[in-house]
Amino acid sequence: MDNAKNQDPPREAAAHGDAVRGSNQSGMRAHNERLVLTLVRQMGPLPKAEIARMTGLSAQTVSVIMRALEADGLLEKGAPIRGKVGQPSVPMGLVAQGAYFLGLKIGRRSLEMILVDFLGRVQGRAQTSHRFPEPDAVVRFAEKAMTQLLGKLPVQHRKRLAGLGIAMPYRLWEWADALKVDPAQMAAWQDRDVAVEIAQRLEVPVYLQNDASAACGAELVFGDQDKPRNFLYFFVGFFVGGGLVLDNALYTGRTGNAAALGSAPVPSGDGQMRQLVDLASLATLEKALLNEGGNSDQIWGDSQEWTVPAHLLEHWLDGAAQGLAHVIAGSVCLIEFDCVVIDGWMPDHLREALVARTVAQLKRSALPGIDVPDIRVGTIGSDARALGAASLPLSNRFLVDRNALWKG
Repeated sequence: MDNAKNQDPPREAAAHGDAVRGSNQSGMRAHNERLVLTLVRQMGPLPKAEIARMTGLSAQTVSVIMRALEADGLLEKGAPIRGKVGQPSVPMGLVAQGAYFLGLKIGRRSLEMILVDFLGRVQGRAQTSHRFPEPDAVVRFAEKAMTQLLGKLPVQHRKRLAGLGIAMPYRLWEWADALKVDPAQMAAWQDRDVAVEIAQRLEVPVYLQNDASAACGAELVFGDQDKPRNFLYFFVGFFVGGGLVLDNALYTGRTGNAAALGSAPVPSGDGQMRQLVDLASLATLEKALLNEGGNSDQIWGDSQEWTVPAHLLEHWLDGAAQGLAHVIAGSVCLIEFDCVVIDGWMPDHLREALVARTVAQLKRSALPGIDVPDIRVGTIGSDARALGAASLPLSNRFLVDRNALWKG
């Protein structure tokens, strides 16, 4: 089987049948239908006249599209808006039960699958922890978790499952040393394609993407919609990773590993050059915690309830902020990002503190001729990778990129 690194992500491993009934009987909506669904997702419920004005489509075309989407259970009428001359306008909004999506996060310390409705709300989750990920264990977990999560839905809604997305680190076999395991235990990842295997076992469309890019995609699809057209993204997990949005679209590059910011070289406190992954990853905090006799469950048990000693957090925050600031400054020299988003697996207050320290560090080391971009806290949080995975079938089957909204 081809390795994931050789694909053009997000790639579809397989497609089986018409899990969601669409106008072309494949679950893939026609372009103008996707255009309308994308607009309503971003703007909220809208009347037909407003959709026609914003898209440039004729009123008759919009009426036909809206009727089709309503008949397929994807849009529903809201309360009429009165107070203007003529007939009251009726906004149309997304139906939560219109479609469902599964998102599988393959992490270095855990596996998690979530079930997401058409509004992007998590309806259920299944998870397990491990010392390191193994292909066979991932496939078994995916099969069991899908059965468990779909069992939570009414029978008539299960046929509306539109697919499963997978978010995983690429080139997993190269991380054996960092995970403190024998390289032979990770070697199987070189010859296995779990996306294809899961698609064959579960008989659903399966999509695969790098985990940090997927997290960035979650911010793009489900996060606050007031972000600029170009932004850089960091997700701080066991390792730190990055994502890149250019002209309102997620850019993943030739191999799907664009914005591999964790590999970026940064100066450390000892005067040596290291990689960002050595400073801004939670693996570094975990190591410090274990060296003091602590338990790693203090970090990985719950993203919001940490019991890590304050002095360890302070030291990690300082190092992580310095590393992030260095990479941001270098990146802005190449592309004038208006915004940088920092998210991660950590309590909200800690994520806010990391952003504040990164901003302070950037201001202290400001480069002449370079504007410091707006540094923001991510709006998704610990679910970003799994939710980003679930966004893959949603985006591929129901949405257009944000640029298309304004082309008409």
